[in-house]
Amino acid sequence: MTQKPLTHLSEDEKIFQEAVEAFARAEIGPRVMAMDEAQKLDQKIIDQCFQMGLMGIEVPEKFGGAESSFTSAILAIEALATVDPSVSVFVDVQNTLVNNAILRWGDEGLKEKYLPRMCAEWVGSYALSESGSGSDAFALATRAVDAGDHWELTGSKLWITNGAEANLYIVFATIDPDAGYRGITAFLVERDFEGFSVGKKEDKLGIRASSTVELLFDGCKVPKENVLGEVGKGYKVAIETLNEGRIGIGAQMIGLAKGALNAAMEYVADRKQFGKSVGTFQGMQFQIAQMATDLEAARLLVYNAARLKDAGAPFLKEAAMAKLYTSQVAERVASGSVELFGGVGFTKEYPAEKFYRDAKIGSIYEGTSNMQLQTIAKLLAK
Repeated sequence: MTQKPLTHLSEDEKIFQEAVEAFARAEIGPRVMAMDEAQKLDQKIIDQCFQMGLMGIEVPEKFGGAESSFTSAILAIEALATVDPSVSVFVDVQNTLVNNAILRWGDEGLKEKYLPRMCAEWVGSYALSESGSGSDAFALATRAVDAGDHWELTGSKLWITNGAEANLYIVFATIDPDAGYRGITAFLVERDFEGFSVGKKEDKLGIRASSTVELLFDGCKVPKENVLGEVGKGYKVAIETLNEGRIGIGAQMIGLAKGALNAAMEYVADRKQFGKSVGTFQGMQFQIAQMATDLEAARLLVYNAARLKDAGAPFLKEAAMAKLYTSQVAERVASGSVELFGGVGFTKEYPAEKFYRDAKIGSIYEGTSNMQLQTIAKLLAK
């Protein structure tokens, strides 16, 4: 029997992705520019993401989830990004970072307490970055002190996606600054915990409807049972979760590129110059062919990494390659889309300029392109 390639999609997976994309076009599409201008997700869209089961794709049915695969989550993230990368990353963080971390590192008590809420109504956020710890992820200043029957967190976090909407945050803090990464511990912090507050919201270039905020901890009281994983082992939670998250960002980037390319192809088919459609000009056709080829290569990298993760096989190098390459392709395709639109591509009347703005973040968050290159180089040297 011939083995199917890791990039093959089953009929059920195709149907699922098409359904998510149809939802995105019908419900999110008419709200994209309004949400971008308001710098806020429409509550109706948030509610619909829960109603469609998109906020708990891998969570077992006993906790209210769809009990599907990591690949299914990736397909949904890609489909949403074809219309709005802001909604895509909202769903991405929920699934690939927050839910995945609780599923892997949470004990049964934490799973029973939080996963049903995450599937039904609670938004999750992942809080690692600080002003002094970006690529140097474990140079954390946020401190956790054992106060007997609870932990107390003091410090701040920056660049936190979903922070404005979230009800539950995975927060990384150090119990011993002198211990380096061995002092890092992960905590589950609820929005209404004493000593916790949401600070400044960033005014961003792209994915503007996706909230990016500062989090403040002033002796924030966290129950002892809300440690995620083991005390002092938070670095493992962070590293292994982000490895999976990179595939999610890759899915966001290929979805964005697909949306930008599709919009450009529709436009050049209708646009007339010199008495015929500009889409019939060889110069245009060659540009589109190159973009479509780059996109297909990027998609195969993402699907392959997702399949490897689902299979329990090593995927770190493949995830880093997928994130690196898809972010490059997304920028190239989004830029090319603006050019194919011509003058109107530089206006907000058409979607090209927004895809162009949204694409830039792909090479920055959840590990910069330089960090991906470093990871790939290290793994190739082994």
